[in-house]
Amino acid sequence: MARIKFEGVGKSYPNGFVALENLNLDIADKEFLVLLGPSGCGKSTTLNMIAGLEDVTEGKLLFGSDVMNTVPPHKRDVAMVFQSYALYPNKTVYENIAFGLRMRKHPKAEIDSRVRDAARRLEIEPLLERRPDQLSGGQRQRVALGRAIVRQPSVFLMDEPLSNLDATLRISMRAEIKQLHQAMQTTFVYVTHDQAEALTLADRIVVMRSGVVQQIGTPDDIYERPRNMFVASFLGNPPINFMDGALAVEGDRVLFKCGQLALTLPPHIAERVASQAGRAVVLGIRAEDVASHSGELNGDSLQGRILSVLPVGSDQFLEVDVEGTRLFFRVGKEGQHQVGGNATLNVNLNRLHLFDKQDSQSLVW
Repeated sequence: MARIKFEGVGKSYPNGFVALENLNLDIADKEFLVLLGPSGCGKSTTLNMIAGLEDVTEGKLLFGSDVMNTVPPHKRDVAMVFQSYALYPNKTVYENIAFGLRMRKHPKAEIDSRVRDAARRLEIEPLLERRPDQLSGGQRQRVALGRAIVRQPSVFLMDEPLSNLDATLRISMRAEIKQLHQAMQTTFVYVTHDQAEALTLADRIVVMRSGVVQQIGTPDDIYERPRNMFVASFLGNPPINFMDGALAVEGDRVLFKCGQLALTLPPHIAERVASQAGRAVVLGIRAEDVASHSGELNGDSLQGRILSVLPVGSDQFLEVDVEGTRLFFRVGKEGQHQVGGNATLNVNLNRLHLFDKQDSQSLVW
C-alpha cells in the first residue's frame, strides 16, 4: 500500500521564504502522479518531502494512515531517481545497481538475482561491467532506474530524470518509464517542467505555481478545462492564444468583441455569461482549433494579416495580427498563405476558453 496524503502541508525557511503553501493532495496507491510547473514552483520541494529530504513545517504528510513528518528517509520505503543520475564514477554498472542492497546487507545471491533481473528488464545486461564514464546519457539513466528498481520500493520518486537527454531519447525513455510503471504496479511521483512528459505519462497532473497548486486533474481535464490562464498557457505547443475583449449581447447571441472582431460564443459559455454584457474578458484560442477558410467572415471566423509562415512537417504555423494582437495558429499545408497577405480562419467555437480579465480565472470552469 503506497497511498500518500498531504493535509495542509506547508514548507517555509528561516529567512521567511515560503516554498509551499497549504498543499492538500491525495495520491492513490499505484497512481502515476506528475508534478508540473516552472522552476521555483514547489514541485521538487514536494517530492523531497515525500523522500524525507525536506522537513514539513506545517500540516501532515501521511503514508497510508501513518504520519511521516519526522520519519527519516531510510525508513520510508521510497526510491529516488535524480536528474543528475548520481552514479558512483568508480563503480561498475553492476556495483552501482547493487550498492543500496549491499548497504542493507541483503544476501549475495539475492542481490545478484535482483541486479540481473533489473538489467534484463532495462536491456543493459551487456553494460554491467562498464563504468559510468563509458556510458551514454540514456544508458546512465537506465542504470539509475535499475538502482531504484532493485530496491522494490513502495514509491518511486523521479526528479526531472530525462532533462539531460536529447529530444529523441527523451521520447523513447518516456515510453520505457510508462511501461515500467505498468509492470511494477507501484506508486510513481514524477517532477517535470516539460508539458509533453506530463501529458504522456500522468494518470493525474498537479499544476503548481509559486508554491500553490493551481489545478489537479487528468491530462485531458487540465488541457481541455484549464482553471485559469496560467494553467491554460502552461499546456499546449504553441501556447494558447489570449485576446483581450468584452462581452456583448445581440438578440439571442452572446459575443466576444475586440475591435471589428465578433465571435459568437457557444451555448455552454453563453449561458454562463449572458447577463454580463460589457464585462472585460480574455478569450483563449488554442493554435490547433482553427481551419483555413476562403469565404466571407461570419460568427465563427476571424481575419488578420499574416506576419510569418513557419512550416512544421505536415502542418504550418501562422503568426497573424488580429486586431492588434499577435496570434499563432497551426493549420494544414494545403492553404496558400504568404507573409503580408490576409488569413481568414474558421474557429472551433466549442473549444473556446474564456477568462475574467481581472483575476484570470476561467468563467466556465
